[in-house]
Amino acid sequence: MSVKRLVETWGTVVVIEATSSGLDDVAVSAAVDAVEEFFYQVDRDFSTYKSDSQVSLIRRSELSIDDASEYVQQVWALCEISRELTLGAFDPWKAEGGFDPSGLVKGWAAEVGAQMLVEAGVEKVLINASGDIVLRGGKPEGGPWNIGIASPDDVEKFVKFFDVVDGSVATSGDYEKGAHIVDPHTGLIAIGARSASVIGPDGAICDALATALMVDGVDAQKWIGRPELSDYSFWTINRHDGTAWSYGPNKGY
Repeated sequence: MSVKRLVETWGTVVVIEATSSGLDDVAVSAAVDAVEEFFYQVDRDFSTYKSDSQVSLIRRSELSIDDASEYVQQVWALCEISRELTLGAFDPWKAEGGFDPSGLVKGWAAEVGAQMLVEAGVEKVLINASGDIVLRGGKPEGGPWNIGIASPDDVEKFVKFFDVVDGSVATSGDYEKGAHIVDPHTGLIAIGARSASVIGPDGAICDALATALMVDGVDAQKWIGRPELSDYSFWTINRHDGTAWSYGPNKGY
């Protein structure tokens, strides 16, 4: 049985596709209901636009991370890991107004949502959180998911495809939201790349690495070869000349 749902949250629309040969429609829908509610909770906890969110309270020094929820502490820890992995190209603590994990939290939430569905017995999962995509089990009709990366010049055209069975794809760029990523090294708008995609096993890390690639561009060679990132692949469109480069195994996951 298969359920597809569109969830309006985080200022975007999240697509959930869940398919199972062992569960009926009621059970699959219930599993998707739980993920949908989790996504709403993520918005309540992590939104920088809601004054009463836990992240907003942290930004105003009205809540310490030690007193925050388990999920907020988990994201905080992942942000620390990602900052170290990228040598500071991803640094939520240098955002204007204080700690802002927005560059990681969509990928993290999609990853958690996918895991919730798998644990409920769903075998085939796609969650697309506006460019942060988490996949499990391959396509319902068989074979890997074929994920296209849109051209920065024309979002209706795809310039690269990746086949993924179990894994995540995160893409950051300035062609939908405009220039919105800040370089933590300088405090200015990031100019390292025009579009950056990362493919790997963990949606949260993919999201953070894609953000960092937008900041560093070709300078990311300082950290993309680290052994901790050996399971991640990178594909980047340069800002000024439109050329592209890639690095990593692209194992297909």
